[in-house]
Amino acid sequence: MKLRVGIVGLGDQWEGRHFPALRMLADRLEVRGICEQVSHRAERAAKELGTTPVDGFRSLAARDDIDAILYLADQWFGATPILAACDHGKSVYSAISFPFDPAEAELLRHRVEESGIAFMAELPRRHAAATVRLKELIATRLGRPRMLFCHRRVPLTTTSPATPARNQVSEARDLMELVDWCRYVAGVEPTSVVAVRHAETVGDDPDDYRMMSLDFSQTGRAGDGPLAQISCGYYMPRAWEEAVGFRPPPGLQVVCEHGIAFVDLPQTLVWFDDAGRHQESLESERPVGEQMLGQFHRMVTSLVRQTSGLDDTLRAMRTVQAADRSVAEGIRVRLG
Repeated sequence: MKLRVGIVGLGDQWEGRHFPALRMLADRLEVRGICEQVSHRAERAAKELGTTPVDGFRSLAARDDIDAILYLADQWFGATPILAACDHGKSVYSAISFPFDPAEAELLRHRVEESGIAFMAELPRRHAAATVRLKELIATRLGRPRMLFCHRRVPLTTTSPATPARNQVSEARDLMELVDWCRYVAGVEPTSVVAVRHAETVGDDPDDYRMMSLDFSQTGRAGDGPLAQISCGYYMPRAWEEAVGFRPPPGLQVVCEHGIAFVDLPQTLVWFDDAGRHQESLESERPVGEQMLGQFHRMVTSLVRQTSGLDDTLRAMRTVQAADRSVAEGIRVRLG
């Protein structure tokens, strides 16, 4: 069954992830319209996909020839297109930052549940080939994760319509993605968090470094269970090309009961055990964008209503909010 979709927002992942995936899945996903706040980008993308640009997301969601909305980038209208899709019973694939305000986020979750639509939040780190293989190795060879070290270095860049200015919301989204990744790999829920920050300038809101320690102990005593150290840095100007690429830490290092694994997304996985070094060959796996949109197609066309990633994203958001409280009060914050 071919799914008729409308696109809201293009963003910085359009050329590298979403457009190639839509081309490969043309037999399953048919783009009927594109709504983008930068008109010339909408016109160019519409021409490439053989469709038409649309002026507003509400009119796109209301069209009878649209089955689902692909909300692919943060736009000035926030989560409103998701609510519009709920009003018209259209399924949603969401790659945006969810509202960071708890009340707004809970309202969004309630509207999605109440509408009965299929909903999928884009969580690319979960679906990357290296992560999928890592989970298999944890189940078969490496054993239970004991410690996770997750680091992301984000080169500073100039702003543009496709890459808006960095702010607290975008920094929170970066951290939420890393928190969700560690939760998924650990396989259990964190029970407490301790965090620190370093401001880019004194008294300013944007940070150039954030770090948190997630404790996954289920016994009530911190340190008894898995531990994840998560950091995100914005201190390296993109113009310093040689420095940006100098000895970058692995995206994720996982110390397990019977070995240790090093992951760099999307397809690099090296692990060690008593037998020595093992290099996984993952180049032949489908790109992560194609995998995620393919899964969304299966969700919408199945007879069982499904939501994927919504609760996981909200849990990660609450963890980041607890980390903010830890920074402000200088304490370990329990997660309920």
